[in-house]
Amino acid sequence: MIDDVPEAFKPFVEEPAFTDEDGVPVVTACLWREAKDDQWHHGTIDFPSDRADPDGATRLFELLVDRSPEAFQRFAEDYYEVSVDLGAVSDVYALRPLGQELVSSLNIEVSMADLAQDISEIGYPQPRGKSI
Repeated sequence: MIDDVPEAFKPFVEEPAFTDEDGVPVVTACLWREAKDDQWHHGTIDFPSDRADPDGATRLFELLVDRSPEAFQRFAEDYYEVSVDLGAVSDVYALRPLGQELVSSLNIEVSMADLAQDISEIGYPQPRGKSI
């Protein structure tokens, strides 16, 4: 996971705060992006050949490196075992104003009132002239 980290970031890999008492890096996920990069990068993980996802983190890791609405849709459908509207996910990714129609297309049981505090805390855009 950390073998491919560029030289510019090697000091962070070796930082004692991120290692155990034997100096071995303690890493759950490792992503990097240099100033010249146009996307995030990650190292190669050699999982045992008899299991595709031995620690269960592959789905999450893939979601971290693939920031597309399609990746989230796949994750959500697998995790929640429901169909997820790709158009609605794309609207959220594009920060289109959040209204009841969009919320309902993602979860019919949730209302704008249910989300009011969360929406306010994160500053998610609202339709013009509407407040929760």
